[in-house]
Amino acid sequence: MSGFQNIHAEVGSDKVVVTMIARRCTRRIGTRCWRRGADPEGYAANFVESEQIMQTKGYTASYVQVRGSMPFLWEQIVDLTYKPSFDIVRVEEAARVLERHYHDLQKKYGAVVGIDLVNTTGGEGRLYERYAKSIEPILSEDIRCHFPQFGFPLLWLSVPNWATLSTYCRFIHFDFHKICGHIHFERLSQLYDQIEDYLKKHKYFLLDDQGKKMAGQTGTVRTNCVDCLDRTNVTQSMVGRKTLESQLQQLGVLGGNDTISNHPAFDADYKVLWANHGDAISTQYSGTPALKGDFVRYGKRTTQGILNDLWNALARYYFNNFADGTKQDAMDLLQGHYVSSVSRDAAVPSRPGVMQSFRAAFALIFCAAMFMLMSLRQARNDLRHLVVALVWAGLCVGIALYVKKNGRKFCNRPRFYLSRN
Repeated sequence: MSGFQNIHAEVGSDKVVVTMIARRCTRRIGTRCWRRGADPEGYAANFVESEQIMQTKGYTASYVQVRGSMPFLWEQIVDLTYKPSFDIVRVEEAARVLERHYHDLQKKYGAVVGIDLVNTTGGEGRLYERYAKSIEPILSEDIRCHFPQFGFPLLWLSVPNWATLSTYCRFIHFDFHKICGHIHFERLSQLYDQIEDYLKKHKYFLLDDQGKKMAGQTGTVRTNCVDCLDRTNVTQSMVGRKTLESQLQQLGVLGGNDTISNHPAFDADYKVLWANHGDAISTQYSGTPALKGDFVRYGKRTTQGILNDLWNALARYYFNNFADGTKQDAMDLLQGHYVSSVSRDAAVPSRPGVMQSFRAAFALIFCAAMFMLMSLRQARNDLRHLVVALVWAGLCVGIALYVKKNGRKFCNRPRFYLSRN
């Protein structure tokens, strides 16, 4: 599956066309909470290749970067809590799966720098620690000790039959929320300082006005957060902007110290292009536009953007818990993924039971609360109603605790027998 958007702009006397193409891998396709991590073959969930194509003066330039879930086996099963816990599955296989994933990336793109944006604390911190530990067994000590000048978190991934240092993998952890918070996204410049040498070394694809190849892209950037949607899109838009400025400077459209920000109309259109790109990817995976989209779209956080994020976060909660199970089944059916796990003679799974729905959970608590309120209204005239109100209040609390304890039973889950990984 792919998405396509473009803009036409004028920079001085030159016309510039920028096109964004998103190509989604279908090997581990699915919804936000029902497809996490990677499968045993190393295919990552929400893996999307984003290609930015620029055309001006007859020249064509292209830059490709990718996003994808953390490439080892982990899951996040919905249970009515706002942020379900992360569970790492088959820990002993993490290094093998990660190596397979990066090896596939190297075969396709050449050099790879993996940027991990998750928190270092809490559940996300556990994922980060597993990511880092899973890389350690396949590090090349010889290569790592030859590059002591790098002061930022940096790991070098060993490659079978190593022949040249032009093919390597770099891993950088950048705690997005700790460094940038929710409003200081300009601090992403700290991340760019760490990868600037890599981007300049591995360049981008470029054709001249005669259609002849002038340069090729020899490496890519792989970015992830937990969902690979919000923090990831902000970061990828920064990488795309820096690359586009380099291309325009090389072709003489921008001066040596000129930037896209100095051309307001072009800058505004370019921000909207990346915001729409992020929204399209997010809608397919989570059911809502990307969060933090106001920064990508306007270059700053806005009150309306924060309110939109709140609404979209609530919508994601509803979809995750009460709609995405059925959606996941539909995707697996369309992709033919369930055929190998369910025999042809197996009965089609029945509809979810009455307990597995939002309406059941809400109705139980609502009815108990209504009876409690009705009894309280009569309590002023009759002590017996006060006792009844207390009974209904206890029942209401008891039902709420039961629903919380058995949250998974009330969620809309995929019905086909599928290994989650």
